[in-house]
Amino acid sequence: MTGSVKPPVSPMLAKLAREMPEGEQWAYEPKWDGFRCIAFRDGKDVELGSRNEKPLTRYFPDLIEPLRKSLPDGAVVDGEIVIKTADGLDFDLLSQRIHPAASRVNMLAEETPAAFVAFDLLAKGATDLREQPFEKRRAELEKVLAKSEPSVHLTPITRDIAKAHEWFETFEGAGLDGVICKDVTGTYKEGERGWLKVKHLRTADVVVAGFRWHKDGKGVGSLLLGLYDDGGDLHHIGVASSFNAARRTELVGELESHRKDALQGHPWRDWAEWSDPKAVEAGGGPERRMPGTGNRWNANKDMSWEPLRLGLVAEVAYEHMQRDRFRHTARFQRWRPDREPASCTYEQLEVPVPMELEHVFGS
Repeated sequence: MTGSVKPPVSPMLAKLAREMPEGEQWAYEPKWDGFRCIAFRDGKDVELGSRNEKPLTRYFPDLIEPLRKSLPDGAVVDGEIVIKTADGLDFDLLSQRIHPAASRVNMLAEETPAAFVAFDLLAKGATDLREQPFEKRRAELEKVLAKSEPSVHLTPITRDIAKAHEWFETFEGAGLDGVICKDVTGTYKEGERGWLKVKHLRTADVVVAGFRWHKDGKGVGSLLLGLYDDGGDLHHIGVASSFNAARRTELVGELESHRKDALQGHPWRDWAEWSDPKAVEAGGGPERRMPGTGNRWNANKDMSWEPLRLGLVAEVAYEHMQRDRFRHTARFQRWRPDREPASCTYEQLEVPVPMELEHVFGS
């Protein structure tokens, strides 16, 4: 790469806010739910870099030609890789693209093609734009993408806070998960949380059906959460984690009475046995992991877990549902000894009104 801004670039980030700031210096954009990506165009070469500065190029061959045609030589664009479906964004399909086999990556590129949503311009030709105010960078980005390919999009933007609040409520139905607030006078600060993000926050009462030990082996790392469907089946919907050291130790004691004989009648009994190393050593068959919990970014990460006898109910805070699972890690709020596990069903969850993505881009 020979341009004015070379990879790797650590993207500018946003810190969480509960309210949108109001004032003439603020602009508002939808918050996309995908893979953050810095795209570099240098002659015929296009490179894609992730949020943690790792290359993404090999996983999204379907974006190379559209970006080559859409971006001028020397352009560096900050954006998000997403997968669009008739039901909105689909992060699960996007995650499947991170696969070691090139043949599978190419197959998925055909079956579920990705799109790139641009929201900042860091360089244009030989000019480094990072020290320019966002307002000028956005104006240049609009010129660059005036005639882009169908799979390369320019994110909507507004200076009207009333419109931003409308987007916050309505765009969730298309799979977006909040609003990003940007100071139009601000420069691009790599790796710093110079923007603000306002995300949806809701609570639910869930069954705590298992846990994982923390990597230090001295406390609880995460709680495995479940909800019942209309047929009475308990579904794994995600985890609650991010406990401090003291709380991890406290949870060991709070879970202790539910650990004994936990597999007897447990609805996830088979999954627990598949991930038990002792069962494997004893000739119980090849080791397997609980479906849906493999880590695509770290194949060596220990995802084994321990079941709990059903009876514990917790209130957790969550931001967004992807189909029938929490999209992000939930946050433990408190125990609910007044609730029975059977009362923890999907019916309590607020369901956004569906919206087609084309309505978002049309904004």
